[in-house]
Amino acid sequence: MEAPLRRGCLGVGRRFALDTLARIGRNGGRSVCSSAVRRHNNPLNLPPRPAPPRQPRTLPDRPPPPPLPRMARGLPVKTPIAGVKHVVAVASGKGGVGKSTTAVNLAATLANHQNLRVGLLDADLFGPSIPLMLNLRGHEPELNDKGMLVPLVNYGVKAMSMGFLVREEDAVVWRGLMVMKALEQLLRQVDWAGTDVLVIDMPPGTGDTQLTITQQVPLDGAIIVSTPQDISLADAKKGVAMFNKVNVPILGMVQNMSHHICTNCGHTSHVFGHGGVKRTAAEMGLPLLGDIPLHSDVCETSDVGTPIVVARPDSEHARVYREMGEKVWAKLSAGKKV
Repeated sequence: MEAPLRRGCLGVGRRFALDTLARIGRNGGRSVCSSAVRRHNNPLNLPPRPAPPRQPRTLPDRPPPPPLPRMARGLPVKTPIAGVKHVVAVASGKGGVGKSTTAVNLAATLANHQNLRVGLLDADLFGPSIPLMLNLRGHEPELNDKGMLVPLVNYGVKAMSMGFLVREEDAVVWRGLMVMKALEQLLRQVDWAGTDVLVIDMPPGTGDTQLTITQQVPLDGAIIVSTPQDISLADAKKGVAMFNKVNVPILGMVQNMSHHICTNCGHTSHVFGHGGVKRTAAEMGLPLLGDIPLHSDVCETSDVGTPIVVARPDSEHARVYREMGEKVWAKLSAGKKV
């Protein structure tokens, strides 16, 4: 059984709850089942969207054209996100490899060094990290006059996350159908208007979330993040295979935590192995977008909610992220499909 969200999204959840209780009371409790069905269709408890006007029905002079192939097979049709020019997924097969850190710093460098209008969607509904990493904890998005969520903004990046809609200590315990519908709402019922690049921080794995996004949104490309360790690379290869299977181009791979340089003696240690992502990328014919060292500064700046490209723009890590942003934007602006 799915756990209810105790904290209402947008600061208006209490009003929705009171209205729901009042309706149940007026109907003698008969609306409980129907409200449960509506909850599956609207897990974020957003105001209902108005139905499009019905067109008068006329008899066609000729047979209608055949349906689209995907519709004919009962599959969803990819629809662009309103107001968004490019969509990039930052993914990994395994958790804990620095995927969210990469997504945040990529978004920040695109916004601050490429002067782009950037959005960041935290698609990890069960373990959202973006509120902490963008120093937006405790803030709630508002609704605009069209009933759409307005992203929160920091460091020039528009952000939306499940972490803005639930209390930090609450767990989201949802089945696949609820997850897929919530993702659809975060994609379609958030005001992303005027966004040059939307970076999607994907959860680990190759499950419902990944399939929902790749089937519903035309992605310009995916970035695969991994450490050089073999156990991480094994899952990264599965991530590459998944995107290939759903015809999403891979923009390249990122080798995170590639090596550690001692701050006292300058000795270089390859804690997670040496060059594993670089070799794997070469074997798969993919470019290496960045080789990011392991350093405590990255952890410290992330934990205090300041991306390292903002907190320490002159650091080696910031330089690597800037170069990565330049490569990604060059591919997107040129319309390259790797």
